[in-house]
Amino acid sequence: MASMRDIKRRRVSIQSTQQITKAMKLVSTVKLQKARVHAEATDPYFRHMYDTVRSILARSGSLDHPYLQKGASDTIAVIVITSNRGLAGGYNSNVVKLITNHPDQFPKDQVELYCVGSKGRDSLERFGYDIAGFNADAVEEPDYMTAAPIIKKVLDRFEAGEIGEIYLAYTHFKNTVTQVPEMMKLLPLEFDEGEIAPEEANLIMNYEPTDTEALDMIIPKYVASIFYGALVEAKASENGARMQAMDSATNNAEEIISDLSLKYNRARQGSITQELTEIIAGAEALA
Repeated sequence: MASMRDIKRRRVSIQSTQQITKAMKLVSTVKLQKARVHAEATDPYFRHMYDTVRSILARSGSLDHPYLQKGASDTIAVIVITSNRGLAGGYNSNVVKLITNHPDQFPKDQVELYCVGSKGRDSLERFGYDIAGFNADAVEEPDYMTAAPIIKKVLDRFEAGEIGEIYLAYTHFKNTVTQVPEMMKLLPLEFDEGEIAPEEANLIMNYEPTDTEALDMIIPKYVASIFYGALVEAKASENGARMQAMDSATNNAEEIISDLSLKYNRARQGSITQELTEIIAGAEALA
């Protein structure tokens, strides 16, 4: 059995850790409230943007446009949104697994990654993936002006035929306790037929001046908006995951402290009992 000094030292150490995790939980809670408000405020816009583009394509019939067709290149670009800090449970690892757990869909020799957040970059580098781009600032305070240049770099390569497909890996924020890692295909644009109502499918949309010029302007803005929306959701998800992780760590520390306190009291009681036994034995020996 460990000595009373060792038990006391460990209990003090756990109590110090508990104070840190409790403080981090409080900080994450405050940040989550701000990020959640931001995510909830911007979500209707991005949902409307998605529905609008889907409706446009549904009414356009068969169009021949580069954004609607897979590029000639076999290279797959994946934009990966994670955090710059850990201590957020499985938040970062779950996003990384969207890629590493599907080697057939994302083979290392065909994938180039554009990482937003250092944790994703560090993990995927260890797995041997090619990191074509990295940005650590965009995920800290999501801003459209910061997000637009990141997605433009990838779009330029797609337009040049250097990339065949573009995917987005991020964490969807459902609520405070639920965050879902998702892989979204950005380009070429695809919509399930089940998403398109029959009345929309039968309507034809005319473009002026041309459909090509209209889509050249609309689709990049659509992709940039979806990326920005994913950044906002990822920030809220990160703080939600960290708040839960720190809450669990604080509760676990409390259980460990209770267990150590029990062991300390037992060891102290055993020590006192042993001292009394020695005193009584000594007194009897002198009698």
